[in-house]
Amino acid sequence: MSLEPFGARLRRAMDERGPLCVGIDPHASLLAEWGLNDDVAGLERFSRTVVEAVADRVAVLKPQSAFFERFGSRGVAVLEKSVAEARAAGALVVMDAKRGDIGSTMAAYAESFLHKDAPLFSDALTVSPYLGYGSLSPAVALARESGAGLFVLALTSNPEGGEVQHAVRSDGRNVGATMLAHLAAENAGEEPLGSFGAVVGATLGDLSSYDLDINGPLLAPGIGAQGATPADLPRVFGSAVRNVVPNVSRGVLRHGPDAVALRDAAERFAEEIRHTVTSS
Repeated sequence: MSLEPFGARLRRAMDERGPLCVGIDPHASLLAEWGLNDDVAGLERFSRTVVEAVADRVAVLKPQSAFFERFGSRGVAVLEKSVAEARAAGALVVMDAKRGDIGSTMAAYAESFLHKDAPLFSDALTVSPYLGYGSLSPAVALARESGAGLFVLALTSNPEGGEVQHAVRSDGRNVGATMLAHLAAENAGEEPLGSFGAVVGATLGDLSSYDLDINGPLLAPGIGAQGATPADLPRVFGSAVRNVVPNVSRGVLRHGPDAVALRDAAERFAEEIRHTVTSS
């Protein structure tokens, strides 16, 4: 049996817990800051601490798959456990794996993260559409079947992204806008929120030339260490700001390994973002 659609579950989670996504990014320098070794034991301690501290109170947790995969099968086992425990505590899990391929390979990636019986089943998956949006069709189909969602890279905050995302097509529309239009079509008629979202950087400034009202969520990295603040969200996202899922990683994680400090930091961000969104 499939879950209730991701968009509906996300809308409810953001309304109840506040619109915040906390990243789980156990890179070597952060493990060191926590006094942990850069090994599987350190990885497990880090991930378990974050999940236990915040999974019962934030809307979304977003583990970055690469930081687990670098430890091989033992690291992936830690990721599996972290995903299961986060979801059991009530958080939605967005797997940040940015998968993108074609045909049966894309289907296999989708099955890895979006099939309801997969060990790494997540509520949503980040994907790259730059082999053509149609290449994502297997992931779109399985997400619909499973009640999961996707976050498609559209307007990312890294400077290099512009050479692809701002490239202008023969119809005069650039690639980033084209991806947004595809997502709006996927979400047409869905209530209270579609399940197919875009990744749009909170550091990008004025995006008024883009139609961000895709009736789907907008995963917004860049809050905190990358320089954006909750106060920037209405200016960047305009009328779509209520559907923004701001991602904060280091801004919360730097308060570890103290679980209370992690929890307090997450709650402060969630409340500040909630106040900004409702006041705009």
